[in-house]
Amino acid sequence: MKMKNKILTYSELIKINSFEDRYDYLRIGGSVGEETFGFDRYLNQEFYTSSEWRRIRDYVITRDMGCDMGLQEKDEFGNLIYEIHGKIIIHHLNPLTKDDIIYKTKYLLDPEYLVCVSYNTHQAIHYGNKELLMINQKPITRIKNDTCPWRH
Repeated sequence: MKMKNKILTYSELIKINSFEDRYDYLRIGGSVGEETFGFDRYLNQEFYTSSEWRRIRDYVITRDMGCDMGLQEKDEFGNLIYEIHGKIIIHHLNPLTKDDIIYKTKYLLDPEYLVCVSYNTHQAIHYGNKELLMINQKPITRIKNDTCPWRH
C-alpha cells in the first residue's frame, strides 16, 4: 500500500496519457483503508452521506467528465473512450485513515486528491487485479438490428 510519504495528486495523474499508466500510478494492490473498517466503519458511512461529500463528488464528476481515472480521450467520432456508463465512484488517491475523517484533513475533500473511477477500476486499484480494467474487456461487435431482435 502506498504510504502518505508519497502523496498522489490529480495534477500529476492527468500528466499521464495512457489508461494503463494511470492505473499503475494509482494501484494500491493491497486492501481498502484498513483503519476505516471494523469498529470505526461508521465514520465512513457518516462522511459519505454528508452534504459536503455530495457537493465535492458532483464537482469531481463534472471536472472529470465522468471518465474513468479522469482520462478524457476521444475516439475518431468524438466520443469519450473512457466514459463511465455505470455507477461512478469517487476514489481517494491516497488511502484515508480514521484520523483523516475525524480531523477533516486535506485528503478528505480537496479535489486534488480525488478522481472518478468505474467499479471495476476501483476494485483493480485496491486489489491489484489488472484483469478488471476496461482495457482488458473486449469491445462488443455490433451487427445490423442486434438491438432490435424482432427485425431479423
